[in-house]
Amino acid sequence: MATTCRTRAGIQHEIEAMGRRARAAARLLATTSGQQRAQALAAMPAELERARAALAEANAKDLAAARAAGLEAPLVKRLEITPKVFDYMRARLDEVAALPDPLGRILEGQTRPNGLQVSKVSVPLGVIGIIYESRPNVTTDAAAVCLKSGNAVILRGGSEALHTNLVLAEAMAAAAQSAGLPAAALQMVRTADREAVGALLRLEGYVDVIIPRGGKSLVRRVAEDSRIPVLKHYEGICHLYLAADAPEAMAVALTVNSKCERVEVCNALETLLVDAASAGRLLPPVVAALRQAGVSCRGCARCLELIPDLDPASEEDWRTEYLAPILSIRIVDDGAAAIDHINTYGSGHTDGIVTANLQTAARFTSAVDSASVLVNASTRLSGGGDYGMGAVVGISTDKLHARGPVGPNELTSTKWIAVGNGHLRQ
Repeated sequence: MATTCRTRAGIQHEIEAMGRRARAAARLLATTSGQQRAQALAAMPAELERARAALAEANAKDLAAARAAGLEAPLVKRLEITPKVFDYMRARLDEVAALPDPLGRILEGQTRPNGLQVSKVSVPLGVIGIIYESRPNVTTDAAAVCLKSGNAVILRGGSEALHTNLVLAEAMAAAAQSAGLPAAALQMVRTADREAVGALLRLEGYVDVIIPRGGKSLVRRVAEDSRIPVLKHYEGICHLYLAADAPEAMAVALTVNSKCERVEVCNALETLLVDAASAGRLLPPVVAALRQAGVSCRGCARCLELIPDLDPASEEDWRTEYLAPILSIRIVDDGAAAIDHINTYGSGHTDGIVTANLQTAARFTSAVDSASVLVNASTRLSGGGDYGMGAVVGISTDKLHARGPVGPNELTSTKWIAVGNGHLRQ
């Protein structure tokens, strides 16, 4: 027992030291120019390329360990850095580097009748702790977004990707230092011990915001245990509603893309809602296309009347984020019923409608309580890159401090600056 306690104390000491270094780095980062931070980000793709061989070796080691441990196939897929993923990571770094500086923006301002000049200016949050699972591209995305917005970051990736994440973090930190940013601006927790998560959640004197990215159990643990404000994303139970007038070709294409482009991600489609007026026309071709793509379809009783060989859907299906080639389908009476279903069972992440009617679309977008609502577009488009935000650290389903994709602008706070000429309070 004494050995275990000493080990935990050692981890706590190590994480606290990271917090102190991050706080000092954050104070320096707040004074850097947008050009300097952009130069640091622009140098990162070349550093990743230089580390490519080491990265491939580390990733192979993590993949082998994950398969040996019996990790489910979708989670193993998230872990792998394919050439496509590597190119994606590099492209995201370039995109974030090219974004406008999110700091020093005058959000509002005025000159008071007495001549006092008052302005509200964007500033960094300070130190951000990010706790995440599986996908190593989160390492590059999160670090890029935090540094772009002048925040120091402490990354704690999943144990299944530890070797991969360490190579990525070291390459990015080297690029940041080459541009003159503080060495502790980007730090990676180097232990897989779960105690490190608890230690990070107790750093209220050093860390300003915690962002968890991962499964519901991880997010719940962080939200319950953290002494620090949490910006969370619980799950993505995403819907697509095919309205009465939805064009068939578009309905089929958007349903298949929303579900199948990547089934294991948070903005993949999980429930399809079909208007009763269009079900006879749309449901057969949509189900045929989904089955051809390898998706198992579960339908409500009304769906089974049209397509008897569907698997029956249960109440639990409407509340499930599958992250797998499974889709639940429900026929609804009208748009109001679709909105009610989404607001009852959805997670507030991403929901969409397929319709040719602007008024129908407007009613849907105003009534659906989600961070992203799409009209005639795939749910897979809800995210930083397709919204012109470059990389993001996640998609928040909270309503405070940010909602939806969290990019550089969302990782800022504000400061009021007042400039006078000897002004006194009268």
